[in-house]
Amino acid sequence: MNWLDALPLALIPTFGLIVTVLVLGFLYSSFSLRGRREPPGPRPVPLFGNLFQVDLRRLDQSLCNLSKKYGPVFQVFFGPKKVVVLAGYRTVKQALVNHADEFGNREITPIFYDFNKGHGIIFSNGELWKEMRRFALSTLRDFGMGRKMSEEKIIEECHYLIAEFEQFEGKPFSNNKAINYAASNVISALMFGERFDYSDKVFQAMVERDNESIHLTGSTSLLLYNLCPWLGPFLKHWRDLMKNVEDGKRDVRTMIKNLKETLDPGMCRCFVDAFLIRKKHLEDSELLNLHYHDDNLLYSVMNLFAAGTDTTATTLKWCLLYMAKFPHVQERVLEELSTVVGSRQVRTEDRKNLPYTDAVIHESQRLANIVPMALPHTIGKDVTFQGYFIKEGTTVVPLLTSVLYDDSEWENPHSFSPSHFLDSEGKFVRREAFMPFSAGRRACLGESLARMELFLFFTSLLQHFRFTPPPGVSEDQLDLTPVVGISLTPTPQKLCAVRRH
Repeated sequence: MNWLDALPLALIPTFGLIVTVLVLGFLYSSFSLRGRREPPGPRPVPLFGNLFQVDLRRLDQSLCNLSKKYGPVFQVFFGPKKVVVLAGYRTVKQALVNHADEFGNREITPIFYDFNKGHGIIFSNGELWKEMRRFALSTLRDFGMGRKMSEEKIIEECHYLIAEFEQFEGKPFSNNKAINYAASNVISALMFGERFDYSDKVFQAMVERDNESIHLTGSTSLLLYNLCPWLGPFLKHWRDLMKNVEDGKRDVRTMIKNLKETLDPGMCRCFVDAFLIRKKHLEDSELLNLHYHDDNLLYSVMNLFAAGTDTTATTLKWCLLYMAKFPHVQERVLEELSTVVGSRQVRTEDRKNLPYTDAVIHESQRLANIVPMALPHTIGKDVTFQGYFIKEGTTVVPLLTSVLYDDSEWENPHSFSPSHFLDSEGKFVRREAFMPFSAGRRACLGESLARMELFLFFTSLLQHFRFTPPPGVSEDQLDLTPVVGISLTPTPQKLCAVRRH
């Protein structure tokens, strides 16, 4: 697909009006940096930059290919916009961890601004971001994120998910919605103090909207929108996305309103309560309250709800697809679970005695590579990195594909191989280049919760079911090609969950 296909034909002539401005801007940028050693990269052409040299449908792969020619730090132009790409484990770690201050800002692209207007946690910067992230981390930990309290909530949700799978009696079905609902219910319990029935229409709409929005955000037309925001109203994907955002805000506002009406400062039930109590305390104390207001509450809840659902659910779908695709791996997991745990409920503490199972989960995360380019960063202040000058405000893409598939770190980077995480004695081995949650200041704040969810959901399902392709479909015919959005999800296809007992 040519990127121009995403542009309405009626708008193409108007490009001539801005060509001169863009060309002059490009020449000025080149002149102002003369004498400073910039990262290498393919030669751009005015207006279009390097758009004709990349495939916007799998941009991460195109950038990986360019890194083989230009090295671990290089630059490309998306239209007139300069982007510095970081490739390979050592370079990404050096930037995000060792130079966290310089590389730690989030780029607020036009579409990200449309999402949150600069509020919330994921798409904000500066003191606002620091305070909201600090509050979210401490509050979620207070409610047991990654500890015993959240373990009980996840185990409870496992029972509902197992019951949902059982209804299909081993016949082929799509597990997408049920897995989305299960993961969403875990974060819902933390956000709102309750779980929702899988048949709840409002809950279904919230989850499915977020799922669609994540896919739309990575579409070619919205990549073009970020370059030319005036295109927005003419692009169907942008209009659909804005409707999703407004509908989502309406539903979350209703839930916050209901919690506000029943708020008891002496009994904090959830994240929303904690925020409202903090806000009231600051108001009662007449302290200057810059960050604890309704917009930050609304957008923080929406951020956490969407992120807490998508990453865990998508990874679990890949895990089950890999089990059906590689039955010999599944058999070893079943054997280890039967030997170590038997029929009792798996607990988080069992992980240390299930090295092969743990390796399979980690390898699924690595190979699935669900957020291939992370979310873009910007440079907080001028920096010289690996000998190259990068100007403040420059967009930076940490290419996580190049980390999780780094052939200097992984023996068989493009194959499913649990041995990547096992030593010669079969014990689990942590690998520094395992970076699916990114790293540094912008690493996923829900990592401990996501890791616990993946382990408990995966092992509980494998205790009860054997996952196979539908009748008439071979393992080789199962499709591992991802559906590309801002994250990579499995191609929709049915599996069978056959009862083990």
